[in-house]
Amino acid sequence: MTYIGQDIRRLEDADLLRGAGRFADDLPVRRDILHAAILRSPHAHAEILSVDAEGALALPGVDCVVTAEDARRWTRPFAVAVKTAMQHWCLAVDRVRYVGEPVAVALARDRHTAEDALERIAVRYRPLLPVVDAEKAAEPDAPLLHPEVGSNVVSDRAFRYGDPEAAFVAAAHRISVTTRYPRNAASPLECFVVIAEYLAGEAAYEVTANFQGPFAMHPVMAMALGVPSNRLRLRTPPHSGGSFGAKHAVFSYVVLVALAARKAGRPVKWVESRLEHLTAATSATNRVTTLSAAVDRTALSVPLPGTSWRIAAPICAPPSRRRSTACTPT
Repeated sequence: MTYIGQDIRRLEDADLLRGAGRFADDLPVRRDILHAAILRSPHAHAEILSVDAEGALALPGVDCVVTAEDARRWTRPFAVAVKTAMQHWCLAVDRVRYVGEPVAVALARDRHTAEDALERIAVRYRPLLPVVDAEKAAEPDAPLLHPEVGSNVVSDRAFRYGDPEAAFVAAAHRISVTTRYPRNAASPLECFVVIAEYLAGEAAYEVTANFQGPFAMHPVMAMALGVPSNRLRLRTPPHSGGSFGAKHAVFSYVVLVALAARKAGRPVKWVESRLEHLTAATSATNRVTTLSAAVDRTALSVPLPGTSWRIAAPICAPPSRRRSTACTPT
């Protein structure tokens, strides 16, 4: 049986065309839910000297403010896929490394009050030199985003097959190309949404998020929250509003909003704004790739056996799809 040339009935269109889609922001929530707004760094690279939330807490309707102190108390750094001493938290701890990195979270009875509270949180920064060029970031004297690592190159892997030196010496032609792929961001119809609740009696978290591909990151999120995987219960809405890979980055906000719910003792809802998404959600990394090939006389497009390549992959923020050739936060 073949489907080629046949009329196939579409199954997912009817609800969307009739305005009956069920995106994350459409789902019902408890009446006592708190709404979150995130205070983000205006600096690409800076030390955090202090965070004063007293002004925000004095605003009527504000329940609490989540800071790095809470992140240290109830969460751990995320597991990273490289063998270095670098740390990535759900909230900036001691230092910010990209424009838009979360520094504090205000929780209030409605989103408008939470956003007003952000203006009353006083953060003192000591700006540091930014790192914006992928190749310059890999130089020995470049400003370090993770001083404990000692370099902006946090993963350097070499692969060797055959005898590349001999292949290049004997080749009729040698071809080399360097490509530079700039940062860019996707724009899904619905930005990130996370709804989280902490169940103190079970020491468990109930989370709903428009997360595409949650299974691979589920253990990472559970470890960051310090609970077994079965105590992080993650649900996704029937419709996601698109992703293009961008929504993989919601994992850090799952942990952040879950942390907020634990501190508040009430469920918390966070809906990312379009400006937040374009500023700090995720991006295709600023990547520089150089390829060299030894080819014979008859086919310039066919590499000879023995071609080699090297991948240098430092990790930087925003925290997703980290395959850049140098740490280059915005």
